[in-house]
Amino acid sequence: MPAPLHRLTKVRFFTVLYALMLSQAITAADFNTDLARPYRPDFTGSWEKDYQRSDSWESELNRQIRQLLGASQAPQQATSGIRIGNQARSRPSEMVDLARLAEMISRQSVVEITQTADEVFIERQGDAALICGTRLNVMESFASPQGSEICGWEGQQLIFKITLPENVEILHRFSVSVDGDWLNMLTSISRKGAQPFNLIQMFKRFDMPAGGTYDCVQTLGRGRVCSALGVSGDE
Repeated sequence: MPAPLHRLTKVRFFTVLYALMLSQAITAADFNTDLARPYRPDFTGSWEKDYQRSDSWESELNRQIRQLLGASQAPQQATSGIRIGNQARSRPSEMVDLARLAEMISRQSVVEITQTADEVFIERQGDAALICGTRLNVMESFASPQGSEICGWEGQQLIFKITLPENVEILHRFSVSVDGDWLNMLTSISRKGAQPFNLIQMFKRFDMPAGGTYDCVQTLGRGRVCSALGVSGDE
């Protein structure tokens, strides 16, 4: 004997309700909605460059040029660059230009980062701030005839891609150590898709005084070292 219509309707109702509750539970598990538990790494803090652990742009330039000249011994070589397979590799003169640009935009010895649930604000000495949201994986920061910038997240890394005239691309990749004491900044600069010049900088967290004042000194072993005023620096 078939079940009454009202009983079938009630069963279907609870089936739909259970499926809806299950889908909501999956959504809550997949996407963190608790602002007390941020799903992005925390870059907040004052960061001082460690010159011993950071790349020297001159040494890195010499290394990459040696690598480039070694590759140039391949049979094919064109005046526009050295091509291996489908990848065009820069001429040494082009690599020098990219290295100088990398050195110019990487001179800051202190980086100040403020982060909220919605935004990361990276303040750099002598250069424009880098700003990115935390909600979307990829977003456009700005676009103009002078260039454009997009930013986004790749796993635990924050990435900024800046496109300038003449097909020059600047890529900044930020990551923070598990203990939160070290900030890694990888800068890659390329032109027209050729081999990029890469420069890695390491920053150590330090305590900025309430007034936001710090003192920098030039040392032989560690280069330029910055410390909060009133706090003795390790030279």
